[in-house]
Amino acid sequence: MAVKCFHSFALHLLLVTIVIVIGGVNSEYIEYNTTPRIVPEKINVHLVPHSHDDVGWLKTVDQYYVGANNSIRGACVENVIESVIASLLDDQNRKFIYVEMAFFERWWRQQSNAKKVKVKKLVDSGQLEFINGGMCMHDEATPHYIDMIDQTTLGHQFIKREFGQVPRVGWQIDPFGHSAVQAYLLGAELGFDSLFFARIDYQDRAKRLREKTLEVIWQGSKSLGSSSQIFTGVFPRHYDPPDGFTFEINDVSPPIQDDPLLFDYNVQERVNDFVAAALTQVNVTRTNHIMWLMGTDFRYQYAYSWYRQMDKFIHYVNKDGRVNVLYSTPSIYTDAKYAANESWPLKTDDFFPYADKPNAYWTGYFTSRPAFKKYVRDLSGYYLAARQLEFLRGRSSSGPTTDMLADALAIAQHHDAVSGTQRQHVAADYALRLSMGYLQAEKLVASSLSFLSASKSSTDEKNSDTKFEQCPLLNISYCPASEARLSSGKSLVVVVYNSLGWKREEVVRVPVSSENVIVKDASGKELVSQILPLSDITLRIRKEHVKAYLGRSPKDTAKHVLAFTASVPPLGFSTYVISDTGRTGRGLSASYVTSGSLNQDVEVGQGNLKLLYSEEGVKMTRYLSTKNQVTAEQTYAYYIGSNGTDKDPQASGAYVFRPDGARPIKSEGQAQLTVVRGPLFDEVHQEFNSWISQITRVYKGKDHAEIEFTVGPIPADDGNSKEVITKFTTTMKTNGTFYTDSNGRDFIKRIRDFRSDWDLQVYQPVAGNYYPINLGIYMQDKTSELSVLVDRAVGGSSLEDGQIELMLHRRMLHDDIRGVGEILNETVCLPDGCKGLTIKGKFYVQIDKPGDGARWRRTFGQEIYSPLLLAFTEQEGDHWINSHKTIFSALESSYALPNNVALLTLQELENGEVLLRLAHLFEAGEDSEYSVMTKVELKKLFNNRKIRKVIETSLSGNQEKAEMEKRRLVWKVEGSAGEEVKRGEAVDEEELVVELAPMEIRTFLIRFDDHIDMVGEERAAT
Repeated sequence: MAVKCFHSFALHLLLVTIVIVIGGVNSEYIEYNTTPRIVPEKINVHLVPHSHDDVGWLKTVDQYYVGANNSIRGACVENVIESVIASLLDDQNRKFIYVEMAFFERWWRQQSNAKKVKVKKLVDSGQLEFINGGMCMHDEATPHYIDMIDQTTLGHQFIKREFGQVPRVGWQIDPFGHSAVQAYLLGAELGFDSLFFARIDYQDRAKRLREKTLEVIWQGSKSLGSSSQIFTGVFPRHYDPPDGFTFEINDVSPPIQDDPLLFDYNVQERVNDFVAAALTQVNVTRTNHIMWLMGTDFRYQYAYSWYRQMDKFIHYVNKDGRVNVLYSTPSIYTDAKYAANESWPLKTDDFFPYADKPNAYWTGYFTSRPAFKKYVRDLSGYYLAARQLEFLRGRSSSGPTTDMLADALAIAQHHDAVSGTQRQHVAADYALRLSMGYLQAEKLVASSLSFLSASKSSTDEKNSDTKFEQCPLLNISYCPASEARLSSGKSLVVVVYNSLGWKREEVVRVPVSSENVIVKDASGKELVSQILPLSDITLRIRKEHVKAYLGRSPKDTAKHVLAFTASVPPLGFSTYVISDTGRTGRGLSASYVTSGSLNQDVEVGQGNLKLLYSEEGVKMTRYLSTKNQVTAEQTYAYYIGSNGTDKDPQASGAYVFRPDGARPIKSEGQAQLTVVRGPLFDEVHQEFNSWISQITRVYKGKDHAEIEFTVGPIPADDGNSKEVITKFTTTMKTNGTFYTDSNGRDFIKRIRDFRSDWDLQVYQPVAGNYYPINLGIYMQDKTSELSVLVDRAVGGSSLEDGQIELMLHRRMLHDDIRGVGEILNETVCLPDGCKGLTIKGKFYVQIDKPGDGARWRRTFGQEIYSPLLLAFTEQEGDHWINSHKTIFSALESSYALPNNVALLTLQELENGEVLLRLAHLFEAGEDSEYSVMTKVELKKLFNNRKIRKVIETSLSGNQEKAEMEKRRLVWKVEGSAGEEVKRGEAVDEEELVVELAPMEIRTFLIRFDDHIDMVGEERAAT
């Protein structure tokens, strides 16, 4: 039997061999034809090889780069880049795009010169193209626009310096919703010809697929209109290939098997699959060009497995002839779309909020990790000031710089960083990098202030040696420099630096150990000051958190807070002296404490703004006229975060906000107030319960209220996730309309339960009406306008007419199944155990007549972003005051920037050039006085410095503006594109005056004839 089977099997092999020989079929080398071409009469499929490499998420940025901690995720970006470069060198027709410069810079600095030469050739030939080009793919909901500009500039400078290239395309494929600022500012103003992304609301996508409107012309700014529009493409699915065309080494898509001697030969079958997928996609877009994204997260670790299959598909599909396939990039695709001479639909406003399912609105991350969001915002403002001081001092190649802080802040803008959607150990890594960057910048700031304050007779390095201390933990009233007990004859010198371009008068608050202190200005004149008690809650938070984060307990010396008004010139500093008089009761404010049930209403405030406290809560009233007063009641509440249901397991989590009912927060037991009245401001301390308290301040001569809140630890012992909000309720008739900012820049009109692009089906009436807030939110009716400004990114809405709410803190007990795989339950660990995180922060409220609120929002918003910077040193007698400069401004005497202009960037670059950015703060039509063309005089801005050349550039400074405008693609728009907007004229070389139209930002590279700094030291020419 065995012999018979053997002979049968042998006969079968012989017959197969005869068939192969007779048919002339051979297995041999095939030279795949991948020569790129566009065929006008066919569907052209642009294959775009890419890898989406998160700059931190489940692993830290460095773990992702080197491939560490692979028990979490097998991802190694170093392998991706190495493997891709090798594959590109193998075939000149292959292409690849790379996005995240934080990774590429890490790889680049370790390459040999020979390797760098080869890679530069790949870049020059277009095989390797840098797209987007920032250090990361930043988030679009929670970063401030200045941070978005800075991180993009850092990446673009690297690309320009090392490769001489300028990115053409925006590539925001993964952020969870898309902002108007991204379109016009981080798109068109960078010189980008197009912008592409994946995530839009599922209802929006469905309509755009039906109507072939996935690709549009996006005008993100009402003020700049068609002068700053951009071609925008939304992918028909996610940012991965069509089903069946992913080819990482472990992917399950069937490869092309084109060896006839092997089983499962499938060339025609796979060609048919490809053509079918192409036809499906061409039916939802315009023109005969479609783009396939060949890659997804952390792909191409073994690039050959992708390129081998793409080579085959290009070869065989083009031989088939039904469609044309080519290796491509988004730049090539954009040019093809432009050449089609099509008219495109017009898109305005933005793409928020984003939902991928009926009960899954990604609006929780607007608030997630609020402490980290505040840390990023604080260091952003500090970085702006530090760069100014670095310029004023003169950039040093040997001393401390702002570079480390720049890198840390850039990475922190990633869409899984400041968004709050990373794992806890990754959040700690981001925070550590920021802390290390701050310590370097702190040294720079101290040395710069020391240099600038040195007298003219001692401006050399040896004598400019004041040892300034700073206090980064002032938010929890911890400042060892100001708390030190002043012995006989000693006093505390406080240098107050103002990074804004106009003069400021602002109340400064520092903790002190004695109530007997007074404040004098540099001339020796005693100032009005105010002493306030540190609350028990503040003392507890201070003690716990200093111990938790610094590893030591604070000294119990601080018992009070000293407040005084500092008057500081633009881009300069003033000096004040704090001394202990030794006389008891000096400067103590009148105060009283009411415990238990309130026997009568308590009113604080002077002028037109009053705060009324009663058993019902707190009400703020603004008297706009004798016949017009508006009252806003402030309350707290929390949403119970859904744990999911049997029908839909979607829970609230780091990304998703899915509330399951709201609960009001009332005072527990007897209401207790501490009322402090003083010459500078009145404040009221309220404790609502054991985990929510606030201090409300009304400043003399100001029309807004400042509310300093403390929330946490949010209790979790009942098993419920909680999302804490504060509400302001009025009788205003707002007709479902309110306004929120876009990354701290333009304000966008919102209408409750409404989308301008499609008929919204409402499934989540709360979460679906939440929007990101970076600067503020306001509402108005015919008689009044109520604005709330914030100190960090938060989520907010107006869910009822006349009402505004902000989400301040979140503590979740379930994951929302969006990939992070970890519950958002932040804790702080103390010696006696860990407990939920406590958040301290501020928001600011003002009521105005309709149309009057913009001036406050814009100017005071700048003061929130750029707080006064304080530096401390001690002196014996008046020695320091008598031997140092006590007042300084970089600007010409009596000159200040207009109130509608912000100085965004003043930075000396490594090559000695100075990067200058000026921004108009107001939108067109926003304010009757300030929404106009304005001017900045560079000669007065750069006092004592002779400007040799001014070159206007793109927003990121990587190309001349004139050349950028010449290359800009002018797209056709369906219907009217709007009126042409007049922008500022080119800068005259003699007059050196910069004009700014509403919402315009202009960027310049400036060269000086000399390096005479602001204190008169002569330095080498550039």
